[in-house]
Amino acid sequence: MNELQKRWKLSLQKSTRQKLEKFDRLRGKRVQDGEFWDVAIITAVDETQKAAYEMQITDKLHRGELPLGVPFHVFADPPGPKIGNGGSTLHSLEQVKDMYGEKLSGFRIIIIHAGGFSQRLPSASALGKIFTALPLGDPLYQMLELKLAMYIDFPSHMRPGVLVTCADDIELYAIKENAAIVFDRPGFSALAHPSPLSIGRTHGVFVLEPAAESDLPELEYRSCHCFLHKPSVDKMQASGAVCSGVSCAEYSSSCVSGSEFVYTDSTYYIDYHTATRLLALLKEIGPLDCEIDAYGDFLQALGPGATPAYTKHTANVTKEEKNLVNVREQIFSLLKGTPLNVVVLNNSKFYHVGTTQEYLFHLTGDPDLRAELGLLSDAFSICPGDTSKDSAVCVIHSLLHPSCAVASGSVIEYSRLGPNVTVGGNTIISGCWIDGGLSVPSNAFIHSLTGSLNGDTVFVTIMLGIEDKVKKSVSSVSDISQLQFFGTSLVTCLGCWGLSVGDLKFSGDQSCLSLWNARVFPLCSDLQSSFATSLQMINSLHSESSCSLLQDFKLFSLQEALKYKDLDKMLRFRKGLFEDICKEKSKAN
Repeated sequence: MNELQKRWKLSLQKSTRQKLEKFDRLRGKRVQDGEFWDVAIITAVDETQKAAYEMQITDKLHRGELPLGVPFHVFADPPGPKIGNGGSTLHSLEQVKDMYGEKLSGFRIIIIHAGGFSQRLPSASALGKIFTALPLGDPLYQMLELKLAMYIDFPSHMRPGVLVTCADDIELYAIKENAAIVFDRPGFSALAHPSPLSIGRTHGVFVLEPAAESDLPELEYRSCHCFLHKPSVDKMQASGAVCSGVSCAEYSSSCVSGSEFVYTDSTYYIDYHTATRLLALLKEIGPLDCEIDAYGDFLQALGPGATPAYTKHTANVTKEEKNLVNVREQIFSLLKGTPLNVVVLNNSKFYHVGTTQEYLFHLTGDPDLRAELGLLSDAFSICPGDTSKDSAVCVIHSLLHPSCAVASGSVIEYSRLGPNVTVGGNTIISGCWIDGGLSVPSNAFIHSLTGSLNGDTVFVTIMLGIEDKVKKSVSSVSDISQLQFFGTSLVTCLGCWGLSVGDLKFSGDQSCLSLWNARVFPLCSDLQSSFATSLQMINSLHSESSCSLLQDFKLFSLQEALKYKDLDKMLRFRKGLFEDICKEKSKAN
């Protein structure tokens, strides 16, 4: 690493800490005009998720974890077909327009897209990915606080308009002292991060207009010729998106190595005038009945090089509705000729935290993010001394007996672990109560939920392999051998649990059979027995022994566990942990 790289790396760490400190000064305080967002919006997939989000935001405001005096609105997608995060953007703008009328023309608004069930990180499914806990801050941060902290400087340098971002990514950036990112241009203005071509294949890529020779400063304002959505390497090359020559890796350790890189997307701003044009289009279209992408469908229509060819590409859509192409064509017609301004952040990082593997890596195996955010191994927890000093372990808001042992690469959050519990490596434990003496295997995802069924409180513990593909589906029971549970065919698992293929039932859509809706998780009467019972299921797979364990239980799918979740009781469990941790800490002092 050369001297300039070291300087940029330290600059990124310093800049990130300064943003965190600035946000911390606003937590629990009433903000002044222009100091923060005028309106903060979080989107939800349905009314149930909306209620869960509103309950948690109310609690956060009461505990002083968020700035005060700012309206936080949660808007659920309307019932019916999926409308995507683009549809959610339009729907949210329509809602605030109805609420605030002409006042909206002076507002700086942030929209955080948090709808969905987080199937690739199911510990975030019940309470929402925007409320994923992070091991920093006092009181503890969740993703919501971190998103707001990283954008803390934006509102005071922004003309009225809307910032659009997602709940499961983190953008860090550094620019020169006393400089600021300014959002004052008409149209769209998007943040851009230097990335290897392999990252460009799964993100949006900017094809920038030529610029004068530059020494690659931390911040550049560029115009975009066109935007590519998840392009192939060949398309990046052919479109002129690939930057070569002086590599930004020569300047910043946060950038890519080698001589070729592209600029990829993350968050973007829409000025108020353009937002009103989009609202007018929504009125013209009427209720949305198809999935619109806030990135692919909006940004691909921008810039002088945009063409309507993308409107007919539907490979990335969950379900293609008949009206999709028509709506895309209308969006393209409206936005054609609208400028796409690019805020190039050469000393920046983009982290995605949307899967079990990403979550484990960033919290236990990523020294850069640990240094940038100041992540802790022991965040508001009581745990063995060796665990709290191990940078490869992360314990958040949990109470562990001093005799517990946790292997490297594991994360424990909102849980109680009794005496002599051992936890294998590369494992996630969330919301669990584990009795003494139990051994948790490596490479496991374990999450306990509290539910309400026919007036009774029930508990279900979801256990999966870290690499299990929860979203992978088959259309027929005859194909369920293709579904893998802890790396083992689901058919083999059923035999170990004393069940036949005929015994297995699925909730929801019977043409889409997956680990998400397979009824294989037993309902229990308390948290401890729920964990122990599910652990027996996994142990039977590892020992390859057959048992009739599940024959005596009512079985739920993960989908049903979320449907019947009792959010109030789940949060009450966390509150009980909070009180007990405070007592233990006061004893220690």
